[in-house]
Formats: sequence, structure tokens, C-alpha cells
Amino acid sequence: MGMLARKRRTLWLSGMLLAAMLAGASVAAALEIGEQAPDFTLPSTTGENISLRQFLGKKAVLIEFFVMDFSPA
Repeated sequence: MGMLARKRRTLWLSGMLLAAMLAGASVAAALEIGEQAPDFTLPSTTGENISLRQFLGKKAVLIEFFVMDFSPA
């Protein structure tokens, strides 16, 4: 197989992979300002499960997502 044929095949495969990824991507609907967020449950850093519902009625809730492992991927 020649160099040009390999480049074409690589480009074609890359394009097909990109098309497949874009076709499978879904867009979540954004909430409007003031709209209530849906309930969800996540594990805390101590291992207990925390639900957004637990904070219902509180004045403000700040949710911060951060990486616990800073090692290179």
C-alpha cells in the first residue's frame, strides 16, 4: 500500500470516527434562571451519598466538581 493510499485511509477513518462521535453526542437542555434543578445523588469525599434534595429550602447551594487525582492521564 502506497503512502498516499495510507494517508487517504487514515483521513477517511478519522472522518468517520468524528462523524460517529458527533452523531452520538447529545445536548442537555439548559435550565432557565430561577428554574429548579433536577434532583441527583453523588458520593461525597467521605463516602456518604449526598442528594440535592437534602438542601431544598436552603438559601443557596454551591456545587463544585473537582478532580481528586492530579496525575497525568
